[in-house]
Amino acid sequence: MTQVKIFADSISDVPNSWIEQYDIGIVPLYVVFGETAYKDKLEITTTDIYRRVDEGGELPGTAAPSPADFVTAFAPCIEQGQDIVFISMSSKLSSTYQNALIAAEEFPSGRVRVVDSMHVSGGVALLVIKAALAAKDGASPQQIVELVEEWRERVEMEVLVDSLDYLHRGGRVSSVQHMIGSLLKIRPVLRIKDGFVISADKYRGKTEKAVQRMLQHLLDNFHKIDRDLIIVAQTLAEKAAGYIRTTLLEQTDAKEVAIIEGGCAISCHCGPRTVAIMYMRKAAQA
Repeated sequence: MTQVKIFADSISDVPNSWIEQYDIGIVPLYVVFGETAYKDKLEITTTDIYRRVDEGGELPGTAAPSPADFVTAFAPCIEQGQDIVFISMSSKLSSTYQNALIAAEEFPSGRVRVVDSMHVSGGVALLVIKAALAAKDGASPQQIVELVEEWRERVEMEVLVDSLDYLHRGGRVSSVQHMIGSLLKIRPVLRIKDGFVISADKYRGKTEKAVQRMLQHLLDNFHKIDRDLIIVAQTLAEKAAGYIRTTLLEQTDAKEVAIIEGGCAISCHCGPRTVAIMYMRKAAQA
């Protein structure tokens, strides 16, 4: 057991195998349908979400863990003598970060540190794994916070949305944009900038062509990328994710390319058949 326990929220999409390997704590967000809230990944899956949207037509909402949820999650580790570093999803997109700060005040000063990842999904997972490795190597809580605050500036992510349907239902795309985009088979690419999700590009044509263009953009800039870990997140897009992983392993010197399943952040807002690539720029390029 390390002296410092790393926690994240479920938006990080850290897979169970990593949670077990690196002893990472996860605090779930809530997926809300009507009057009922379900703990993300524990009480509802992405498959459940898609099925209910297809049946009812309405998108679910998401809600942050309460301060009490964080206290409940943190308390056993504090009682066992561990210090905690909680790496939150972007504070610009949720009150998760603020609620964790409130919870931290319930413990002795310095025992719980909260750091804003400024990212979502695999972008957070990258930071969580690096933080867990630093903790294993004996880094102090404050050192880990400072490392995460430096690393987060170098994390990049591109999210290829297969259909405008969920963006339209969620009010992020107008009816006219939805109609034209669907007719022209336009697939938006989303990125994170300063903690916000922005529309950064648009690919037109078949999904395979759009995936190839996104992958080529990565390959063209691979000299700027840290080789240690690249994450491919997908939701009902196993074939595309596998193609990206295989291509990167065959055509680059990446040490690890991991495929993870996108959770409620991607499924509730982007919809099925979404695929995303997350990586970190080399320090010299920061």
